[in-house]
Amino acid sequence: MLPLVDSSKRAGTLGSGCGVPRIHSAALRREEGASRDIWRIKVWAGVMTTPAGSGRGFGSVSWWGLSPALDLQAESPPVDPDSQADTVHRTPELDVLLLGSVDGRHLLRTLSRAKLWPRRRFNFFVLENNLEAVARHMLIFSLALEEPEKMGLQERSETFLEVWGNALLRPPVAAFVRAQADLLAHLVPEPDRLEEQLPWLSLRALKFRERDALEAVFRFWAGCEKGPEAFPMNRLWDSRLRHYLGSRYDARRGVSDWDLRMKLHDRGAQVIHPQEFRRWRDTGVAFELRDSSAYHVPNRTLASGRLLSYRGERVAARGYWGDIATGPFVAFGIEADDESLLRTSNGQLVKTAGEITQHNVTELLREVAAWGRARATRGDPEEQQHAEGSPEPGTAAAPTPESFTIHFLPLNSAQTLHHKSCYNGRFQLLYVACGMVHLLIPELGACVAPGGNLIVELARYLVDLRQEQLQGFNTRVGELAQAAGFAPQTGARPSEIFARFCKSQESALGNTVPAVEPGTPPLDVLAQPLEASSPALEGLTQPLQGGTPHCEPCQLPSEAPGSLSEVLTQPQGALALPNCESDSKTGV
Repeated sequence: MLPLVDSSKRAGTLGSGCGVPRIHSAALRREEGASRDIWRIKVWAGVMTTPAGSGRGFGSVSWWGLSPALDLQAESPPVDPDSQADTVHRTPELDVLLLGSVDGRHLLRTLSRAKLWPRRRFNFFVLENNLEAVARHMLIFSLALEEPEKMGLQERSETFLEVWGNALLRPPVAAFVRAQADLLAHLVPEPDRLEEQLPWLSLRALKFRERDALEAVFRFWAGCEKGPEAFPMNRLWDSRLRHYLGSRYDARRGVSDWDLRMKLHDRGAQVIHPQEFRRWRDTGVAFELRDSSAYHVPNRTLASGRLLSYRGERVAARGYWGDIATGPFVAFGIEADDESLLRTSNGQLVKTAGEITQHNVTELLREVAAWGRARATRGDPEEQQHAEGSPEPGTAAAPTPESFTIHFLPLNSAQTLHHKSCYNGRFQLLYVACGMVHLLIPELGACVAPGGNLIVELARYLVDLRQEQLQGFNTRVGELAQAAGFAPQTGARPSEIFARFCKSQESALGNTVPAVEPGTPPLDVLAQPLEASSPALEGLTQPLQGGTPHCEPCQLPSEAPGSLSEVLTQPQGALALPNCESDSKTGV
Protein backbone atom coordinates (compact mmCIF):
# COMPACT_ATOMS: atom_id res chain seq x y z
CA MET A 1 0.00 0.00 0.00
CA LEU A 2 1.00 3.59 -0.46
CA PRO A 3 2.19 5.47 2.61
CA LEU A 4 -0.65 6.84 4.68
CA VAL A 5 -1.47 10.49 4.23
CA ASP A 6 -1.56 12.81 7.24
CA SER A 7 -4.86 14.52 6.48
CA SER A 8 -4.39 17.16 9.15
CA LYS A 9 -1.34 18.45 7.29
CA ARG A 10 -2.94 18.27 3.84
CA ALA A 11 -6.26 19.84 4.77
CA GLY A 12 -4.90 23.34 4.45
CA THR A 13 -3.41 22.81 1.00
CA LEU A 14 -6.01 20.81 -0.91
CA GLY A 15 -9.67 21.27 -1.68
CA SER A 16 -11.29 24.33 -3.09
CA GLY A 17 -8.30 26.55 -2.37
CA CYS A 18 -10.41 29.14 -0.56
CA GLY A 19 -9.18 28.98 2.99
CA VAL A 20 -10.15 25.43 3.91
CA PRO A 21 -10.05 25.17 7.72
CA ARG A 22 -7.79 22.65 9.38
CA ILE A 23 -9.39 19.76 11.21
CA HIS A 24 -7.32 18.43 14.06
CA SER A 25 -6.86 14.69 14.15
CA ALA A 26 -7.52 14.51 17.91
CA ALA A 27 -11.13 15.57 17.43
CA LEU A 28 -11.73 12.81 14.92
CA ARG A 29 -9.98 10.08 16.88
CA ARG A 30 -12.69 10.38 19.53
CA GLU A 31 -15.18 8.75 17.14
CA GLU A 32 -15.73 5.26 18.51
CA GLY A 33 -15.00 2.34 16.22
CA ALA A 34 -13.63 4.40 13.32
CA SER A 35 -10.75 2.70 11.56
CA ARG A 36 -7.73 4.65 10.41
CA ASP A 37 -8.77 4.58 6.73
CA ILE A 38 -12.36 5.59 7.44
CA TRP A 39 -11.07 8.38 9.68
CA ARG A 40 -9.07 9.85 6.81
CA ILE A 41 -12.05 9.61 4.49
CA LYS A 42 -14.17 11.48 7.00
CA VAL A 43 -11.58 14.22 7.22
CA TRP A 44 -11.88 14.78 3.52
CA ALA A 45 -15.65 14.43 3.59
CA GLY A 46 -15.70 17.26 6.11
CA VAL A 47 -13.47 19.67 4.22
CA MET A 48 -14.25 18.82 0.62
CA THR A 49 -17.44 19.75 -1.14
CA THR A 50 -18.49 19.36 -4.74
CA PRO A 51 -20.52 22.43 -5.68
CA ALA A 52 -22.49 22.57 -8.88
CA GLY A 53 -20.27 23.50 -11.77
CA SER A 54 -17.12 21.74 -10.58
CA GLY A 55 -17.63 18.88 -13.03
CA ARG A 56 -15.41 16.48 -11.09
CA GLY A 57 -17.90 13.66 -11.37
CA PHE A 58 -16.92 13.02 -14.97
CA GLY A 59 -13.38 12.06 -14.03
CA SER A 60 -10.31 12.13 -16.25
CA VAL A 61 -10.78 8.80 -18.09
CA SER A 62 -13.84 8.09 -20.25
CA TRP A 63 -15.22 4.56 -20.32
CA TRP A 64 -18.53 5.24 -22.07
CA GLY A 65 -19.87 8.01 -24.24
CA LEU A 66 -22.15 10.83 -23.14
CA SER A 67 -24.23 10.87 -26.31
CA PRO A 68 -26.41 8.40 -28.24
CA ALA A 69 -24.78 6.19 -30.85
CA LEU A 70 -24.59 7.67 -34.37
CA ASP A 71 -24.72 6.11 -37.81
CA LEU A 72 -21.58 7.67 -39.26
CA GLN A 73 -22.75 7.11 -42.83
CA ALA A 74 -25.73 9.35 -42.16
CA GLU A 75 -23.35 12.05 -40.88
CA SER A 76 -20.81 11.83 -43.70
CA PRO A 77 -20.99 13.57 -47.10
CA PRO A 78 -22.87 11.59 -49.78
CA VAL A 79 -20.90 9.30 -52.05
CA ASP A 80 -19.70 10.94 -55.23
CA PRO A 81 -21.64 9.28 -58.10
CA ASP A 82 -18.50 9.33 -60.27
CA SER A 83 -16.71 7.16 -57.70
CA GLN A 84 -19.42 4.51 -58.12
CA ALA A 85 -19.08 4.27 -61.87
CA ASP A 86 -17.28 0.95 -61.58
CA THR A 87 -18.19 -0.55 -58.23
CA VAL A 88 -17.49 -4.07 -59.48
CA HIS A 89 -13.74 -3.51 -59.25
CA ARG A 90 -13.60 -0.79 -56.62
CA THR A 91 -15.85 -0.17 -53.63
CA PRO A 92 -16.14 3.47 -52.48
CA GLU A 93 -14.42 4.05 -49.15
CA LEU A 94 -15.45 6.05 -46.11
CA ASP A 95 -12.52 7.29 -44.00
CA VAL A 96 -13.53 8.46 -40.52
CA LEU A 97 -11.30 9.89 -37.78
CA LEU A 98 -12.70 9.57 -34.26
CA LEU A 99 -11.19 11.32 -31.23
CA GLY A 100 -12.34 9.94 -27.89
CA SER A 101 -15.13 7.66 -29.07
CA VAL A 102 -14.05 5.38 -26.14
CA ASP A 103 -16.67 2.62 -26.39
CA GLY A 104 -17.08 1.91 -30.11
CA ARG A 105 -20.80 2.68 -30.08
CA HIS A 106 -20.66 4.82 -33.23
CA LEU A 107 -18.69 2.17 -35.09
CA LEU A 108 -21.06 -0.62 -34.10
CA ARG A 109 -24.09 1.49 -34.99
CA THR A 110 -22.59 2.27 -38.40
CA LEU A 111 -21.88 -1.38 -39.14
CA SER A 112 -25.31 -2.51 -37.98
CA ARG A 113 -27.03 -0.11 -40.40
CA ALA A 114 -24.70 -0.67 -43.37
CA LYS A 115 -27.42 -2.53 -45.30
CA LEU A 116 -29.46 0.65 -45.53
CA TRP A 117 -26.77 2.38 -47.60
CA PRO A 118 -24.86 1.73 -50.83
CA ARG A 119 -21.98 -0.63 -50.29
CA ARG A 120 -18.84 1.06 -48.96
CA ARG A 121 -15.63 0.02 -47.29
CA PHE A 122 -15.07 1.60 -43.87
CA ASN A 123 -11.74 2.78 -42.53
CA PHE A 124 -12.16 3.86 -38.91
CA PHE A 125 -9.15 5.67 -37.46
CA VAL A 126 -9.46 5.85 -33.67
CA LEU A 127 -7.39 8.14 -31.47
CA GLU A 128 -7.69 7.84 -27.69
CA ASN A 129 -5.79 9.46 -24.82
CA ASN A 130 -5.07 6.21 -22.94
CA LEU A 131 -4.28 2.64 -23.92
CA GLU A 132 -6.91 1.14 -21.62
CA ALA A 133 -9.56 2.66 -23.91
CA VAL A 134 -7.83 1.05 -26.91
CA ALA A 135 -7.87 -2.30 -25.11
CA ARG A 136 -11.59 -1.93 -24.35
CA HIS A 137 -12.25 -1.21 -28.02
CA MET A 138 -10.52 -4.45 -28.95
CA LEU A 139 -12.34 -6.46 -26.29
CA ILE A 140 -15.77 -5.06 -27.20
CA PHE A 141 -15.33 -5.69 -30.92
CA SER A 142 -13.97 -9.19 -30.41
CA LEU A 143 -17.10 -9.86 -28.35
CA ALA A 144 -19.43 -8.30 -30.92
CA LEU A 145 -17.87 -10.40 -33.70
CA GLU A 146 -17.76 -13.62 -31.70
CA GLU A 147 -18.84 -16.73 -33.58
CA PRO A 148 -22.56 -17.47 -32.97
CA GLU A 149 -21.65 -21.11 -32.37
CA LYS A 150 -19.44 -20.10 -29.44
CA MET A 151 -21.76 -17.56 -27.81
CA GLY A 152 -25.47 -17.00 -28.36
CA LEU A 153 -27.00 -13.60 -28.99
CA GLN A 154 -28.53 -13.18 -25.53
CA GLU A 155 -25.34 -14.22 -23.74
CA ARG A 156 -23.33 -11.93 -25.98
CA SER A 157 -25.54 -8.90 -25.33
CA GLU A 158 -25.58 -9.48 -21.57
CA THR A 159 -21.81 -9.91 -21.49
CA PHE A 160 -21.43 -6.74 -23.54
CA LEU A 161 -23.55 -4.70 -21.13
CA GLU A 162 -21.78 -5.95 -18.01
CA VAL A 163 -18.25 -5.48 -19.34
CA TRP A 164 -19.09 -2.10 -20.82
CA GLY A 165 -21.06 -0.48 -18.00
CA ASN A 166 -20.74 -2.40 -14.72
CA ALA A 167 -18.08 -1.96 -12.07
CA LEU A 168 -18.74 -5.51 -10.83
CA LEU A 169 -19.14 -8.64 -12.94
CA ARG A 170 -20.65 -12.07 -12.59
CA PRO A 171 -18.04 -14.88 -12.38
CA PRO A 172 -18.87 -16.28 -15.88
CA VAL A 173 -18.43 -12.84 -17.44
CA ALA A 174 -15.19 -12.28 -15.53
CA ALA A 175 -13.94 -15.65 -16.83
CA PHE A 176 -14.72 -14.56 -20.40
CA VAL A 177 -12.78 -11.31 -19.89
CA ARG A 178 -9.77 -13.23 -18.55
CA ALA A 179 -9.80 -15.70 -21.43
CA GLN A 180 -10.23 -13.05 -24.11
CA ALA A 181 -7.62 -10.80 -22.54
CA ASP A 182 -5.14 -13.69 -22.44
CA LEU A 183 -5.76 -14.33 -26.15
CA LEU A 184 -5.31 -10.65 -27.06
CA ALA A 185 -2.16 -10.43 -24.91
CA HIS A 186 -0.60 -13.19 -27.03
CA LEU A 187 -1.76 -11.65 -30.33
CA VAL A 188 -0.58 -8.06 -29.78
CA PRO A 189 3.19 -8.88 -29.98
CA GLU A 190 2.64 -11.00 -33.14
CA PRO A 191 1.34 -8.81 -35.99
CA ASP A 192 0.98 -11.68 -38.48
CA ARG A 193 -1.18 -13.79 -36.16
CA LEU A 194 -3.14 -10.70 -35.18
CA GLU A 195 -4.02 -9.89 -38.79
CA GLU A 196 -4.88 -13.51 -39.48
CA GLN A 197 -7.26 -13.93 -36.54
CA LEU A 198 -8.56 -10.35 -36.34
CA PRO A 199 -8.55 -9.05 -39.93
CA TRP A 200 -10.62 -6.02 -38.94
CA LEU A 201 -7.93 -4.69 -36.57
CA SER A 202 -4.77 -2.74 -37.33
CA LEU A 203 -2.19 -1.74 -34.71
CA ARG A 204 0.57 -0.88 -37.18
CA ALA A 205 0.41 2.84 -36.43
CA LEU A 206 1.06 2.35 -32.71
CA LYS A 207 4.54 2.87 -31.38
CA PHE A 208 6.47 -0.11 -30.09
CA ARG A 209 6.31 1.07 -26.49
CA GLU A 210 2.54 1.52 -26.84
CA ARG A 211 2.15 -2.03 -28.05
CA ASP A 212 4.17 -3.26 -25.08
CA ALA A 213 1.98 -1.24 -22.74
CA LEU A 214 -1.15 -2.55 -24.45
CA GLU A 215 0.04 -6.09 -23.88
CA ALA A 216 0.61 -5.22 -20.21
CA VAL A 217 -2.98 -4.00 -19.92
CA PHE A 218 -4.28 -7.30 -21.27
CA ARG A 219 -1.98 -9.22 -18.92
CA PHE A 220 -3.50 -7.38 -15.99
CA TRP A 221 -7.02 -8.12 -17.22
CA ALA A 222 -6.08 -11.77 -17.63
CA GLY A 223 -5.26 -11.95 -13.91
CA CYS A 224 -1.49 -11.79 -13.76
CA GLU A 225 -1.96 -10.06 -10.41
CA LYS A 226 -4.01 -12.49 -8.36
CA GLY A 227 -6.60 -11.71 -5.73
CA PRO A 228 -9.29 -9.06 -5.32
CA GLU A 229 -6.81 -6.63 -3.73
CA ALA A 230 -5.18 -6.16 -7.13
CA PHE A 231 -8.15 -3.97 -8.01
CA PRO A 232 -10.59 -3.61 -5.06
CA MET A 233 -13.40 -1.99 -7.03
CA ASN A 234 -15.86 -1.75 -4.14
CA ARG A 235 -13.45 0.27 -2.02
CA LEU A 236 -12.20 2.37 -4.91
CA TRP A 237 -15.74 3.23 -6.01
CA ASP A 238 -16.85 4.17 -2.51
CA SER A 239 -13.73 6.24 -1.87
CA ARG A 240 -14.20 8.15 -5.10
CA LEU A 241 -17.89 8.66 -4.34
CA ARG A 242 -17.03 10.05 -0.91
CA HIS A 243 -14.49 12.41 -2.40
CA TYR A 244 -16.92 13.52 -5.11
CA LEU A 245 -19.86 14.17 -2.78
CA GLY A 246 -17.84 15.43 0.16
CA SER A 247 -20.12 16.61 2.95
CA ARG A 248 -23.14 15.49 0.90
CA TYR A 249 -22.17 11.82 1.11
CA ASP A 250 -24.68 11.00 3.87
CA ALA A 251 -27.40 12.58 1.73
CA ARG A 252 -26.28 10.78 -1.43
CA ARG A 253 -29.76 9.41 -2.15
CA GLY A 254 -31.17 12.92 -2.26
CA VAL A 255 -28.24 14.12 -4.36
CA SER A 256 -28.80 11.25 -6.79
CA ASP A 257 -32.49 12.03 -7.16
CA TRP A 258 -31.76 15.74 -7.63
CA ASP A 259 -29.13 15.11 -10.32
CA LEU A 260 -31.47 12.74 -12.13
CA ARG A 261 -34.77 14.60 -11.97
CA MET A 262 -33.56 18.20 -12.13
CA LYS A 263 -30.72 17.70 -14.63
CA LEU A 264 -30.77 14.50 -16.68
CA HIS A 265 -34.56 14.39 -16.97
CA ASP A 266 -34.74 18.07 -17.86
CA ARG A 267 -32.11 17.52 -20.56
CA GLY A 268 -33.98 14.74 -22.33
CA ALA A 269 -33.06 11.53 -20.46
CA GLN A 270 -36.45 10.93 -18.80
CA VAL A 271 -36.24 7.17 -19.37
CA ILE A 272 -33.54 6.75 -16.71
CA HIS A 273 -35.34 5.33 -13.69
CA PRO A 274 -34.45 6.65 -10.21
CA GLN A 275 -33.89 3.14 -8.85
CA GLU A 276 -31.39 2.09 -11.53
CA PHE A 277 -29.61 5.44 -11.39
CA ARG A 278 -29.35 5.29 -7.57
CA ARG A 279 -28.06 1.72 -7.72
CA TRP A 280 -25.34 2.71 -10.18
CA ARG A 281 -24.32 5.71 -8.08
CA ASP A 282 -24.03 3.52 -4.98
CA THR A 283 -22.40 0.38 -6.40
CA GLY A 284 -21.29 1.04 -9.97
CA VAL A 285 -23.67 -1.65 -11.31
CA ALA A 286 -25.76 -0.06 -14.06
CA PHE A 287 -27.26 -3.20 -15.62
CA GLU A 288 -28.47 -5.76 -13.12
CA LEU A 289 -29.50 -8.65 -15.35
CA ARG A 290 -29.33 -11.28 -12.61
CA ASP A 291 -29.70 -11.36 -8.83
CA SER A 292 -27.73 -8.58 -7.16
CA SER A 293 -25.62 -11.08 -5.20
CA ALA A 294 -24.19 -12.43 -8.49
CA TYR A 295 -22.16 -9.26 -9.07
CA HIS A 296 -19.04 -9.36 -6.94
CA VAL A 297 -16.00 -9.72 -9.26
CA PRO A 298 -14.21 -6.40 -9.99
CA ASN A 299 -14.34 -5.29 -13.61
CA ARG A 300 -10.65 -4.85 -14.35
CA THR A 301 -11.34 -3.23 -17.72
CA LEU A 302 -12.28 -0.06 -15.80
CA ALA A 303 -8.84 0.19 -14.19
CA SER A 304 -6.30 2.71 -15.37
CA GLY A 305 -2.90 3.90 -14.21
CA ARG A 306 -1.88 7.43 -13.33
CA LEU A 307 1.08 9.25 -11.90
CA LEU A 308 0.02 11.04 -8.74
CA SER A 309 1.87 13.64 -6.73
CA TYR A 310 2.60 12.39 -3.21
CA ARG A 311 4.86 14.39 -0.86
CA GLY A 312 6.62 16.01 -3.78
CA GLU A 313 7.18 12.78 -5.69
CA ARG A 314 5.40 11.09 -8.57
CA VAL A 315 3.81 7.81 -7.54
CA ALA A 316 2.44 5.29 -10.05
CA ALA A 317 -0.96 4.08 -8.93
CA ARG A 318 -3.89 2.17 -10.37
CA GLY A 319 -7.45 3.22 -9.62
CA TYR A 320 -10.85 4.12 -11.00
CA TRP A 321 -10.77 7.59 -12.56
CA GLY A 322 -13.90 7.42 -14.68
CA ASP A 323 -17.42 8.80 -14.62
CA ILE A 324 -19.27 8.70 -11.32
CA ALA A 325 -21.96 11.27 -12.03
CA THR A 326 -23.85 10.52 -15.28
CA GLY A 327 -23.59 6.79 -15.91
CA PRO A 328 -23.57 4.62 -19.04
CA PHE A 329 -27.30 5.01 -19.76
CA VAL A 330 -27.08 7.72 -22.40
CA ALA A 331 -25.23 5.83 -25.15
CA PHE A 332 -27.91 3.22 -25.91
CA GLY A 333 -30.68 3.89 -23.38
CA ILE A 334 -32.42 7.18 -24.18
CA GLU A 335 -33.26 6.68 -27.88
CA ALA A 336 -34.78 3.76 -29.77
CA ASP A 337 -35.81 2.97 -33.34
CA ASP A 338 -38.80 1.09 -31.91
CA GLU A 339 -41.06 3.87 -30.67
CA SER A 340 -43.05 1.42 -28.52
CA LEU A 341 -40.10 1.30 -26.12
CA LEU A 342 -40.60 5.00 -25.34
CA ARG A 343 -44.36 4.91 -24.80
CA THR A 344 -45.94 6.02 -21.55
CA SER A 345 -48.79 4.68 -19.44
CA ASN A 346 -50.56 6.95 -16.97
CA GLY A 347 -47.85 9.52 -17.51
CA GLN A 348 -45.06 7.08 -16.69
CA LEU A 349 -42.59 5.53 -19.11
CA VAL A 350 -43.16 1.81 -19.52
CA LYS A 351 -39.49 0.88 -20.07
CA THR A 352 -36.40 1.93 -18.15
CA ALA A 353 -33.09 3.02 -19.66
CA GLY A 354 -31.58 -0.36 -18.76
CA GLU A 355 -34.30 -2.25 -20.61
CA ILE A 356 -34.02 0.01 -23.65
CA THR A 357 -30.24 -0.37 -23.61
CA GLN A 358 -30.52 -4.16 -23.53
CA HIS A 359 -32.99 -4.15 -26.43
CA ASN A 360 -30.89 -1.77 -28.53
CA VAL A 361 -27.64 -3.64 -27.90
CA THR A 362 -29.27 -6.99 -28.70
CA GLU A 363 -30.62 -5.70 -32.01
CA LEU A 364 -27.30 -4.04 -32.81
CA LEU A 365 -25.36 -7.25 -32.20
CA ARG A 366 -27.94 -9.19 -34.22
CA GLU A 367 -27.16 -7.00 -37.23
CA VAL A 368 -23.40 -7.05 -36.66
CA ALA A 369 -23.56 -10.87 -36.50
CA ALA A 370 -23.73 -10.80 -40.30
CA TRP A 371 -19.94 -10.32 -40.25
CA GLY A 372 -19.57 -13.53 -38.25
CA ARG A 373 -21.71 -15.47 -40.71
CA ALA A 374 -19.83 -14.00 -43.66
CA ARG A 375 -16.52 -15.01 -42.06
CA ALA A 376 -17.75 -18.55 -41.38
CA THR A 377 -18.88 -19.05 -44.99
CA ARG A 378 -16.08 -17.11 -46.70
CA GLY A 379 -15.01 -18.66 -49.97
CA ASP A 380 -18.39 -20.24 -50.83
CA PRO A 381 -20.63 -17.57 -52.44
CA GLU A 382 -23.70 -19.78 -52.58
CA GLU A 383 -23.41 -20.81 -48.95
CA GLN A 384 -22.70 -17.22 -47.92
CA GLN A 385 -25.78 -15.97 -49.79
CA HIS A 386 -27.87 -18.69 -48.14
CA ALA A 387 -26.53 -17.80 -44.68
CA GLU A 388 -27.19 -14.10 -45.10
CA GLY A 389 -30.48 -14.47 -46.90
CA SER A 390 -31.47 -12.87 -50.18
CA PRO A 391 -31.22 -9.11 -49.94
CA GLU A 392 -34.16 -7.06 -51.04
CA PRO A 393 -33.90 -5.31 -54.42
CA GLY A 394 -32.07 -2.02 -54.15
CA THR A 395 -30.32 -2.83 -50.85
CA ALA A 396 -26.66 -3.58 -50.36
CA ALA A 397 -25.41 -6.96 -49.23
CA ALA A 398 -23.96 -7.35 -45.75
CA PRO A 399 -20.24 -6.51 -45.73
CA THR A 400 -17.62 -9.11 -44.97
CA PRO A 401 -15.09 -8.77 -42.13
CA GLU A 402 -12.60 -7.40 -44.66
CA SER A 403 -14.95 -4.53 -45.60
CA PHE A 404 -14.04 -2.53 -42.51
CA THR A 405 -10.85 -1.91 -40.58
CA ILE A 406 -10.26 -0.19 -37.25
CA HIS A 407 -6.91 1.58 -37.19
CA PHE A 408 -5.63 2.74 -33.80
CA LEU A 409 -3.42 5.83 -33.90
CA PRO A 410 -0.66 6.70 -31.43
CA LEU A 411 -1.57 8.60 -28.30
CA ASN A 412 -1.09 12.37 -28.49
CA SER A 413 -0.78 12.31 -32.30
CA ALA A 414 -3.61 14.73 -33.12
CA GLN A 415 -1.20 17.62 -33.71
CA THR A 416 1.13 15.68 -36.00
CA LEU A 417 -1.24 13.71 -38.23
CA HIS A 418 -1.19 16.38 -40.94
CA HIS A 419 2.57 15.87 -41.38
CA LYS A 420 1.85 12.46 -42.91
CA SER A 421 0.71 12.68 -46.53
CA CYS A 422 -1.53 9.64 -46.05
CA TYR A 423 -3.64 11.56 -43.50
CA ASN A 424 -3.52 15.09 -44.90
CA GLY A 425 -6.93 15.87 -46.41
CA ARG A 426 -7.99 12.22 -46.22
CA PHE A 427 -11.01 12.01 -43.92
CA GLN A 428 -14.58 12.66 -45.02
CA LEU A 429 -15.77 12.76 -41.41
CA LEU A 430 -14.17 13.86 -38.14
CA TYR A 431 -15.80 13.05 -34.81
CA VAL A 432 -14.59 14.72 -31.61
CA ALA A 433 -15.89 13.77 -28.15
CA CYS A 434 -16.47 16.49 -25.57
CA GLY A 435 -13.42 15.33 -23.61
CA MET A 436 -11.13 15.85 -26.63
CA VAL A 437 -12.42 19.21 -27.85
CA HIS A 438 -9.17 20.91 -26.85
CA LEU A 439 -7.53 18.97 -29.72
CA LEU A 440 -9.78 20.60 -32.33
CA ILE A 441 -7.01 22.71 -33.84
CA PRO A 442 -6.18 23.83 -37.41
CA GLU A 443 -3.58 21.06 -37.69
CA LEU A 444 -6.31 18.51 -37.12
CA GLY A 445 -8.69 20.28 -39.48
CA ALA A 446 -6.07 19.92 -42.22
CA CYS A 447 -6.68 16.15 -42.12
CA VAL A 448 -10.30 16.58 -43.29
CA ALA A 449 -10.99 16.65 -47.00
CA PRO A 450 -12.66 19.73 -48.52
CA GLY A 451 -16.39 19.37 -48.05
CA GLY A 452 -15.89 16.92 -45.20
CA ASN A 453 -18.00 17.04 -42.05
CA LEU A 454 -17.19 17.56 -38.38
CA ILE A 455 -19.32 16.22 -35.52
CA VAL A 456 -18.58 17.48 -31.99
CA GLU A 457 -20.15 15.88 -28.94
CA LEU A 458 -21.46 18.55 -26.59
CA ALA A 459 -21.45 18.42 -22.79
CA ARG A 460 -25.22 18.31 -22.39
CA TYR A 461 -25.22 15.25 -20.14
CA LEU A 462 -22.49 16.38 -17.75
CA VAL A 463 -24.75 16.78 -14.73
CA ASP A 464 -22.30 18.96 -12.77
CA LEU A 465 -22.45 21.80 -15.26
CA ARG A 466 -24.80 24.73 -15.00
CA GLN A 467 -26.80 25.90 -17.99
CA GLU A 468 -24.64 28.96 -18.54
CA GLN A 469 -21.54 26.75 -18.55
CA LEU A 470 -23.08 24.50 -21.19
CA GLN A 471 -23.84 27.53 -23.33
CA GLY A 472 -20.30 28.81 -22.88
CA PHE A 473 -18.93 25.43 -23.93
CA ASN A 474 -21.14 25.35 -27.04
CA THR A 475 -19.95 28.83 -28.00
CA ARG A 476 -16.33 27.85 -27.56
CA VAL A 477 -16.82 24.73 -29.70
CA GLY A 478 -18.05 26.96 -32.52
CA GLU A 479 -14.98 29.18 -32.17
CA LEU A 480 -12.58 26.23 -32.24
CA ALA A 481 -14.35 24.70 -35.26
CA GLN A 482 -14.20 27.99 -37.14
CA ALA A 483 -10.49 28.39 -36.40
CA ALA A 484 -9.90 24.81 -37.62
CA GLY A 485 -11.50 25.66 -40.97
CA PHE A 486 -15.11 24.55 -40.45
CA ALA A 487 -18.42 26.35 -40.78
CA PRO A 488 -21.85 25.33 -39.42
CA GLN A 489 -23.67 22.90 -41.69
CA THR A 490 -26.42 24.54 -43.66
CA GLY A 491 -29.71 22.80 -43.17
CA ALA A 492 -28.44 20.61 -40.33
CA ARG A 493 -31.13 19.52 -37.92
CA PRO A 494 -31.00 21.39 -34.61
CA SER A 495 -29.39 19.41 -31.81
CA GLU A 496 -28.33 20.09 -28.25
CA ILE A 497 -26.26 16.90 -28.15
CA PHE A 498 -24.05 17.30 -31.23
CA ALA A 499 -22.65 20.30 -33.09
CA ARG A 500 -22.32 19.74 -36.85
CA PHE A 501 -19.91 21.57 -39.15
CA CYS A 502 -18.62 21.36 -42.71
CA LYS A 503 -15.06 21.93 -43.99
CA SER A 504 -14.71 25.33 -45.58
CA GLN A 505 -12.97 25.49 -48.94
CA GLU A 506 -11.02 28.62 -47.97
CA SER A 507 -9.78 27.28 -44.63
CA ALA A 508 -6.15 28.06 -43.87
CA LEU A 509 -3.77 26.40 -41.46
CA GLY A 510 -2.60 28.69 -38.70
CA ASN A 511 -5.78 30.57 -37.89
CA THR A 512 -5.91 31.84 -34.36
CA VAL A 513 -8.70 31.20 -31.92
CA PRO A 514 -10.45 34.26 -30.52
CA ALA A 515 -10.20 34.83 -26.82
CA VAL A 516 -13.07 33.83 -24.57
CA GLU A 517 -15.53 36.55 -23.82
CA PRO A 518 -15.39 37.88 -20.28
CA GLY A 519 -17.94 36.19 -18.10
CA THR A 520 -17.65 32.74 -19.66
CA PRO A 521 -17.23 30.47 -16.65
CA PRO A 522 -14.17 28.22 -16.60
CA LEU A 523 -14.90 24.52 -16.55
CA ASP A 524 -12.61 22.14 -14.68
CA VAL A 525 -14.41 19.04 -15.83
CA LEU A 526 -12.45 16.32 -17.51
CA ALA A 527 -9.17 16.49 -15.67
CA GLN A 528 -8.54 17.96 -12.26
CA PRO A 529 -5.02 18.67 -11.01
CA LEU A 530 -3.74 15.42 -9.62
CA GLU A 531 -3.08 16.93 -6.21
CA ALA A 532 -6.64 18.25 -5.95
CA SER A 533 -8.42 15.20 -7.27
CA SER A 534 -6.70 12.61 -5.11
CA PRO A 535 -6.95 13.61 -1.45
CA ALA A 536 -6.47 10.17 0.06
CA LEU A 537 -4.22 8.11 -2.11
CA GLU A 538 -4.56 5.00 -0.02
CA GLY A 539 -8.33 5.07 -0.44
CA LEU A 540 -8.53 5.90 -4.13
CA THR A 541 -5.62 3.98 -5.65
CA GLN A 542 -3.62 0.81 -5.64
CA PRO A 543 0.18 0.92 -6.10
CA LEU A 544 1.56 -0.70 -9.21
CA GLN A 545 3.83 -3.63 -8.64
CA GLY A 546 7.34 -2.60 -9.57
CA GLY A 547 8.58 -6.17 -9.83
CA THR A 548 6.00 -7.30 -12.39
CA PRO A 549 6.58 -5.23 -15.54
CA HIS A 550 4.15 -7.25 -17.63
CA CYS A 551 1.31 -6.38 -15.27
CA GLU A 552 2.05 -2.70 -14.98
CA PRO A 553 0.52 -0.27 -17.46
CA CYS A 554 3.65 1.29 -18.92
CA GLN A 555 1.94 4.26 -20.56
CA LEU A 556 1.06 6.42 -17.58
CA PRO A 557 0.13 9.97 -18.37
CA SER A 558 2.28 12.38 -16.45
CA GLU A 559 -0.41 15.00 -16.80
CA ALA A 560 -4.15 14.95 -17.12
CA PRO A 561 -5.38 14.35 -20.68
CA GLY A 562 -7.12 17.68 -21.09
CA SER A 563 -9.95 19.68 -19.65
CA LEU A 564 -12.83 21.83 -20.71
CA SER A 565 -11.19 24.69 -18.85
CA GLU A 566 -8.51 24.59 -21.54
CA VAL A 567 -11.18 24.81 -24.20
CA LEU A 568 -12.73 27.87 -22.62
CA THR A 569 -9.66 29.79 -21.50
CA GLN A 570 -6.55 28.81 -23.44
CA PRO A 571 -5.47 30.49 -26.67
CA GLN A 572 -4.88 28.27 -29.65
CA GLY A 573 -1.12 28.16 -29.23
CA ALA A 574 -1.44 26.84 -25.70
CA LEU A 575 -3.38 23.73 -26.66
CA ALA A 576 -0.30 21.65 -27.41
CA LEU A 577 0.01 18.39 -25.55
CA PRO A 578 3.27 17.09 -24.13
CA ASN A 579 5.07 14.01 -25.37
CA CYS A 580 4.02 14.35 -29.02
CA GLU A 581 7.35 13.23 -30.42
CA SER A 582 7.21 11.08 -33.52
CA ASP A 583 8.38 7.53 -33.84
CA SER A 584 10.55 7.10 -36.90
CA LYS A 585 9.41 3.52 -37.39
CA THR A 586 5.76 3.32 -36.48
CA GLY A 587 4.68 6.60 -34.93
CA VAL A 588 2.97 9.59 -36.45
